Amino acid sequence: MQALRKTEPSHGLTLTQADMPAPGPGEVLLRVHSAGVCGTDLHIAEWTRSYHFLTPALPVTIGHEFSGEIAALGEGAENLAPGLTVGQMVAVRPSVTCGRCAACTSGNFDGCTTRRGIGVLRNGGFAPWAAVPLRNCVPVPAGVQGDVAALAEPLTVSHEAVRTAGVRPGHRVLVLGPGNIGQGIALFARAAGAAQVVVAGHGDAPRLAVLRAMGFDDVLDFEGSDMDAALAPYLARGRFDAVIEATGAAAVIAPALRALKVHGVLVITGIHAAPVPIDLTALVRNHQELRGSYRAPESAWPEVVRFMQEHQPLLRQMITHRVPLSRAEEGFALARARHASKVLVQPEHQA
Repeated sequence: MQALRKTEPSHGLTLTQADMPAPGPGEVLLRVHSAGVCGTDLHIAEWTRSYHFLTPALPVTIGHEFSGEIAALGEGAENLAPGLTVGQMVAVRPSVTCGRCAACTSGNFDGCTTRRGIGVLRNGGFAPWAAVPLRNCVPVPAGVQGDVAALAEPLTVSHEAVRTAGVRPGHRVLVLGPGNIGQGIALFARAAGAAQVVVAGHGDAPRLAVLRAMGFDDVLDFEGSDMDAALAPYLARGRFDAVIEATGAAAVIAPALRALKVHGVLVITGIHAAPVPIDLTALVRNHQELRGSYRAPESAWPEVVRFMQEHQPLLRQMITHRVPLSRAEEGFALARARHASKVLVQPEHQA
């Protein structure tokens, strides 16, 4: 089968032939419906320093945001989740726990210390077929389409960022970065009752347009302007209760803290390629909190899937481009140039 793979520890990806996967014990074979291109995939393609840990796993098929239909069950899989059978559409939770560490054996799978990521350290979804553990398959309710189901993973990241920020009714929230994660953060902040959600980008007109279509009026682009000056009209009402960063750009951190109120919370979700300087004295004197947010706990996935079921037409607006697997590089170029909100790669058997 054709697959998009990281084959060498250097810049680039290769669309090549790979063996058809066979599900092992406790695994299922998925007929991939859609796989999303995200910042992690771009970092892997560009071989930024934060992703050199992949080297021992190469070659590997990338793609960790994907949905698919269960096509076959591996040995023993039918006993693990009787409700998940052949033909069921699922979203894939990409973090594979080891089942052997102290956390796993005590049932605390969120605390696994030796997890491996599907599409990162083991073969993922930029292929027509993928073999994944059954316990990593989250059932998608009837009526939720496969393209929207592929948004589950980034939406769980957004959901966790809002939870980490402690957004409550009446809060004013600033979201830095209008990409797919930032869009999801804006949606979940609004759902949490935030009185105002401001989303800012830099040269991000297409993504900001998606946010406007989803009902967000307070959007701004910092391109050609100073970030502090651009935020001044909003800060005239007071500083923000929470600022959630989803850019991976070091330059936004200092002004983000300046826009944050006393006792406010700054949440970092972006992956930063190098250490970022922070004025700790100002942070201490303002009683501000700095929190990191990464993957969501497993318990959040059903809640996010319910949100998807309730808001499918809204979420579909986040998907701006669909490309066949044979033209995956075009999708990567769109995402890299920030001309797209979410690009889905779909194997040709979906055409």
